[in-house]
Amino acid sequence: MIITKQKAVDDIIRALKGAKSTFIFGCGDCATLCRTGGTKEIGEMTEILNQNGISVTGSSVPKATCHELDVQRLLRAHKEQVARAESVLVLACGAGIQAVGDSITKPVVSGCDSLFIGNSRRQMQFSEKCSVCGECVLNENAGLCPETRCPKGMQNGPCGGAVRGRCEVDSSLPCVWIEIYERMRAFGRLDEMRRVRGPKNRKVAARPHRMGNWPSVRGDDGNV
Repeated sequence: MIITKQKAVDDIIRALKGAKSTFIFGCGDCATLCRTGGTKEIGEMTEILNQNGISVTGSSVPKATCHELDVQRLLRAHKEQVARAESVLVLACGAGIQAVGDSITKPVVSGCDSLFIGNSRRQMQFSEKCSVCGECVLNENAGLCPETRCPKGMQNGPCGGAVRGRCEVDSSLPCVWIEIYERMRAFGRLDEMRRVRGPKNRKVAARPHRMGNWPSVRGDDGNV
């Protein structure tokens, strides 16, 4: 899931650039779990905006705001409320914000900052375990990702600065390479750790990514 935090109210109001009315989109998936863009947060934001002289013409919480066709369907369903708004405020990740922005001609304002792809352990307890690097090394590291879980991104073993199994950079973290070593030893795979890995292929992480049957040349209107 995409972990987000809500922007400061002053920053949101500043980004609205004097608009006196707005329509709010939330997200029923990640932003709801992060408590940054669910129904409750939209209600709170509506109250704050009203106190600052900005009326909210309506709101919608898609199941997942990054689903572009669903966003377009909801824009049609709320077309009168959206038409009365001078802008649209989106409380979701960057993908959701752009899904709305690509579907409407009104100014779209981001109400959240996207932080990382996170695992959820308990309510409001998230940790980053994948960097979406495009060349996964979990199979070679007993299911642990040094790319993400080592602050230095070490690819061929520990840096040598760990103290009592804790990371040199952040002592609240275990050294992932010690964890990898312990797992590899338990699996009888220590010999594999002698192999020196070359540099990762960073081309596979080049942005923006696409997958599926996209035209080789695409205009803003989706036409080749």
